[in-house]
Amino acid sequence: MTYLILLIGFALLIKGADYFVEGASKIAQTLRVSPMLIGLTIVAFGTSAPEASVSFIAALEGNSDVAIGNVVGSNVFNVTFILGLTAIVFPLTVQSDTIRKEIPFALLGAISLLLLISDMQLQGSDINLITRTEGLILLLFFAVFLYYVFEMARNNRAQLEENPTEPVVNPSWTKNLIFTIGGLVGIVFGGSLVVENSIEIALSLGMSETLVGLTIVAVGTSLPELVTSITAALKKQTEIALGNIVGSNIFNIFFILGASAAIHPLAVDPKIFLDMWLMIFVTFLLLILSRTHYKISKIEGVLLAIIYIIYLVFIIFRN
Repeated sequence: MTYLILLIGFALLIKGADYFVEGASKIAQTLRVSPMLIGLTIVAFGTSAPEASVSFIAALEGNSDVAIGNVVGSNVFNVTFILGLTAIVFPLTVQSDTIRKEIPFALLGAISLLLLISDMQLQGSDINLITRTEGLILLLFFAVFLYYVFEMARNNRAQLEENPTEPVVNPSWTKNLIFTIGGLVGIVFGGSLVVENSIEIALSLGMSETLVGLTIVAVGTSLPELVTSITAALKKQTEIALGNIVGSNIFNIFFILGASAAIHPLAVDPKIFLDMWLMIFVTFLLLILSRTHYKISKIEGVLLAIIYIIYLVFIIFRN
């Protein structure tokens, strides 16, 4: 029965992502904004729902390791394995605005988080802690990002109205919203079924809870991003695929960790620093790769995926 539910979860994930990308891209056309913008907002925030629920519950229960580790682990997985696999499926074209603004904002988030958790190193404190005040600072950064996104949407729409490249179609709002919301529900519910039943199978096979948490749970909460980005790449909606990853990473740090710390101050495990440096490195690497001919090629995708596989082997042996 567990294996059957696991298959149902995967089916919901795949079909949900198909409808979600279809609905989101049609909404972008209807609103006359770029698919990249939809990827950065609706798609990114929607696919980050599992990370949000895991981190909020962990914060409420005072389990800081899960709240922080979930976000850092998911961000590393997003930039390396998901983006790598997506580029292997279909090379990702990168817009100049993404290189100049959105990816640097994600890098700012990673560096800001490292500074906020370095209380012992920078201030000589007894413990490293993300306080409620620091959580509110992260949420303030998120508000700045939202302001930038809305300004970009307004400018983008004004440009499209001045220089229309396509005839304005009569929008089917009901159908597009049903596709988008229904697809998102399928992604989140399907992802939940996959994670729960994978854990049950893994434990029955003798895997430790720590190892299950580091592998299946971390990867499982990122399944929506994985399936959505690959589906978008297969549909040649590469802006949605890239926007989903960059937007998710920004959302994870500024909103999810910010809100989690505002709920309950988060104590930091010293082990997380190595993972933090890796998150900064791979985000910076994404910025460098994006500047090579304004695309992420199949070979660069393979490189990113290999980095994650090496990291996965490392954390399995570390723990």
